[in-house]
Amino acid sequence: MTPIAVTLAGSDSGGGAGIQADLKTFSALGVYGASVITALTAQNTKGVTAIHDVPAEFVAAQIDAVFSDLDVSAVKIGMVSQRGVIETIAAGLARWRQSRVVLDPVMIATSGDKLLAPDAVDVLRRVLMPLALVVTPNLPEAAALLDAPVAHTETAMREQGERLLTLGARAVLLKGGHADGAESVDLLIEPTAFTRLAADRIATANTHGTGCTLSSAIAAGLAKGLSLAEAVRAAKTYVTEALAAANRIKIGSGHGPVHHFHAWW
Repeated sequence: MTPIAVTLAGSDSGGGAGIQADLKTFSALGVYGASVITALTAQNTKGVTAIHDVPAEFVAAQIDAVFSDLDVSAVKIGMVSQRGVIETIAAGLARWRQSRVVLDPVMIATSGDKLLAPDAVDVLRRVLMPLALVVTPNLPEAAALLDAPVAHTETAMREQGERLLTLGARAVLLKGGHADGAESVDLLIEPTAFTRLAADRIATANTHGTGCTLSSAIAAGLAKGLSLAEAVRAAKTYVTEALAAANRIKIGSGHGPVHHFHAWW
C-alpha cells in the first residue's frame, strides 16, 4: 500500500517552507503527499509581506475531501494562525480518527515575521496539543508555549520538554537549532523515555523551512510504519543532510531553503 501523509499548513509563495516544503519532503522520502491549506502567505527568502487566512469552513471542506477518499497514515500540522481554524482542525482530526499527528507549533518565520495570532496561542495549547503524537517546538516556540525564558542549556531544554508533556502531547521533540555550540542537539521527551539526538551544526544561511521539513519528515516516517523514535532519528538525518547540501543551490537573496532533493540533484 502506498504510504500517504497529509500536511495542514500555510502556503509559502517562495517555495521554501510551509505546504511546499512539506510536499517536497514527503516526495523525497517516498510518501504520497496531500494538503489542506490553512493560510496563504506572500513570502520569499527575505520575509513575509502579507498573510491571507483561509476561512475555517473551507479548511473543513478540504479536510473532509482528503480524509473521505485517501487512506491517510500520518498528519503534519504547521501554520495555523487563527483560533477558528485551530478548532476546525481539532474537530476534523477527531472526526476522521487521526492519531499519528505531528504538530509543529509555527509561530515565527525564519525571517522573524510572526505567523500565529496572539489570541490563538492558548487555543493551540489547549485544543491541538492533546491530539498530537509529538509536538516539535524550537527553543523560542517552547518558551512562548510555556510563558518562560528561552532555554540555553540541555538541562533547561529537558525541563521545558517535560513541562510541555503536561499540556497533553504524548511526546515532545524540543529542537536545539537556535542554540549555540558545535552540535545541534534535539531532545525527544516521552513519558517513559528520553532520547538525545545530536548532529554537527551546519554553517549555512540557507535554513528557510528547516522546521517544516523536520516535522514533515517525521510524519513521512510514521506513514511508512516507523516507530516515533525511529521516525525522529530518520528525520534528523534527512534534515542534516538537506542543510549540508543547501549551499549547492542558489535560491533568492535572503535565507534560502534547505535542499530537499539533495539525494537526487
